[in-house]
Amino acid sequence: MKPMTNLHDVIAGQSAPPPCDETLGVRLAEARDGYAKGVWTIHESLLNGNGVIMGGFVGAAADILMAYAVTTLLRDDQMHASINLQTTFHRPAAAGEAEIEARVEKFGKTVAYVTAIVRQNGKEVASATSSVLIMDKP
Repeated sequence: MKPMTNLHDVIAGQSAPPPCDETLGVRLAEARDGYAKGVWTIHESLLNGNGVIMGGFVGAAADILMAYAVTTLLRDDQMHASINLQTTFHRPAAAGEAEIEARVEKFGKTVAYVTAIVRQNGKEVASATSSVLIMDKP
C-alpha cells in the first residue's frame, strides 16, 4: 500500500499530487481559506458509449477539488473522508479542458459541507455537493 499524500504539502507545492489527480488529469491551481480552483484536462479515454464524458468521472474530478478546499481548513493532525457525494449534471462534458471551483460552505467540528462547480467553455457542466467527515489522523 502506497503511503498517504499530505494535501497540505501538495497545496504548498512541496509534494506531488496523489495518483487520482494525475489519473484523471486534475491540476490544482489555487487553494486557500476553504476555496480551491483547478483545471481538468479531460482525455478521450474518459468517454462513455454516448461519446461524452462518463458522469462518474465528472463527480470524481469535483470531489478532488472539494478535498483541497476542505484541506485548507484542517489542522495537520486532521484528515477527512467524503461521506456523501451528489452530482447534478447540466450538460454533457467533452474531451478538452474544464475548470473546477470548490468552496466549503459550512465547516463544523466533525462534518463539513462543500460545493463545487465544473465549467467547460464558460458553461456550467455540473455542480456537486459533499458532506465530509473530519477526523483526527490515526
